[in-house]
Amino acid sequence: MAISRKKTLKLSNVKVRRQDKLAIGGLDLEVPAGELHVLMGPNGSGKSSLAYALMGHPSYRVVSGSVSLDGRRISGLGPDQRSVLGLFLSPQVPPEVSGVGLASVLRAAVNRHRPKPADAASFRGELLGALEAVGLPPSFADRNLNENFSGGERKRSELMQLLLLRPKYAVLDEIDSGLDVDGLKTVAEVLEAVRRSGTGILLITHYGRLLRVLKPKRVHIMIEGRLVRSGGPKLAESVESSGFRGFLVQGKK
Repeated sequence: MAISRKKTLKLSNVKVRRQDKLAIGGLDLEVPAGELHVLMGPNGSGKSSLAYALMGHPSYRVVSGSVSLDGRRISGLGPDQRSVLGLFLSPQVPPEVSGVGLASVLRAAVNRHRPKPADAASFRGELLGALEAVGLPPSFADRNLNENFSGGERKRSELMQLLLLRPKYAVLDEIDSGLDVDGLKTVAEVLEAVRRSGTGILLITHYGRLLRVLKPKRVHIMIEGRLVRSGGPKLAESVESSGFRGFLVQGKK
């Protein structure tokens, strides 16, 4: 009988270095498929360092511990391999790439993830549908990747990529930044739909405003590269009312 593997993104005693600095120290975290987990913390607490390390950025090295995706260790794999296995990262500041068409990049990425490549016509139909779902006009299908996009448009574009790629696990670094009320509603609707489809989500944020419409399974507080508290949605409410001041003391213990 085959041994079943639990579907989860799991970090066990992970330590991450950026250059000569220890950015993450001994972190344990698990995000099961189909669950929304939230990671909160003040500036400089290591949230973005963790996101980049999970995706295999060469400047953020996992120096000990393990990262596994559905039971498979991915710590030694490159970003492209991790993406093909089902990991998605929306960075805090999505880069602008002049001269590279958004549609061509996404079609190549989608075809890399699927057993049967999508032809140009069928993919364009998917792209236009995803653009509509995130509130971007059809004209964005013919623009270059993030070129002259506003901050909010870049975040919507990241959501559109999430819909097209259909990853097993998504790490979203401040996907709610730069968005107005309507934008936040769109984010909430897309993330809930993606979660219901089975994607595990790690949502990194400073604020709890998005959590007024989303109900995470777990909330984790990171201070100085360590998780100091995990709990239910009410933990985010505590941060909203009192800030991170009380958790800072715990992080220094």
